[in-house]
Amino acid sequence: MSRTTLRLVATLGVLVALALSGPAAAQTAWFGNWFQDALPPANAKPLSEIIRALEESGYRQITEVEFEDGEWEIEARRAGGEEVGLRVDPVSGEVTED
Repeated sequence: MSRTTLRLVATLGVLVALALSGPAAAQTAWFGNWFQDALPPANAKPLSEIIRALEESGYRQITEVEFEDGEWEIEARRAGGEEVGLRVDPVSGEVTED
């Protein structure tokens, strides 16, 4: 093989290695731990248990549930029909904002 061919093969090998490692490195560099906060912590209560506790407390018609900023954001109605937005701690299940 000629010297030019060896350089070309080496360059292509480096480019392939960069292409394969790029997406993972780019995700970490650009997003950091962005998506890590999108899920409840490992020691969180099951969502079904949290919803059951809210229903037992008198909340009805749970219409939306979203995990954001480390808490469950839940839209529901009180027994009288009033719509409320709740923030619930995922570990304790306590309503932190009503």
